[in-house]
Amino acid sequence: MAREKFVKIVSSAVPVNVENIDTDQIIPARFLKATERKGFGDNLFRDWRYTKDNQLIPEFPVNDKAKYQGNILVAGYNFGCGSSREHAAWAIYDYGFRVVVSSFFADIFRNNALNNGLLPIQVSPEFLAEIFDTIEKNHQATFTVDLENQLFTNNTTGKSEKIAIDGYKKECLLNGYDDVDYLVTLRPEVEAYEQSHRR
Repeated sequence: MAREKFVKIVSSAVPVNVENIDTDQIIPARFLKATERKGFGDNLFRDWRYTKDNQLIPEFPVNDKAKYQGNILVAGYNFGCGSSREHAAWAIYDYGFRVVVSSFFADIFRNNALNNGLLPIQVSPEFLAEIFDTIEKNHQATFTVDLENQLFTNNTTGKSEKIAIDGYKKECLLNGYDDVDYLVTLRPEVEAYEQSHRR
């Protein structure tokens, strides 16, 4: 089944200014029993968002709705390191984020994100620092994600950086395709090739 198409996003952002956030911090291992992709968002950053007796920690940025909202997550260097669990991308997407911005992503996380409709945007360390500074000064500051033209823009400063993405993954995101959906779109070409090469 086709996913939600990725459209141009203009949104405020939620900052988690921590480096080396691993996949167990994104979604702890004890929540990996389910095989469907639904419900994982409830436990995104579970051990950071809740106390041991399951009380919400209001000052954690993802919980602080009065300050931070939007479907862009901004995180520190080396996001998604650790084990290769696809559930980490599921949790972020299921929570409502469509974009994660960092100055570096673990390769396996990056691939899992792209395969599940989540766009990882790698920016320079200098630009990331500027983004965090902008959000700190104005919690409602907005950013533009223009996947079609491959640009991420800080609307406060006007600074942009290119979004690096494989052409195939870009097409899949823009059209809401997974790998199977994409292959189905090629069916007319495959049939035409087979017709032209029949003996």
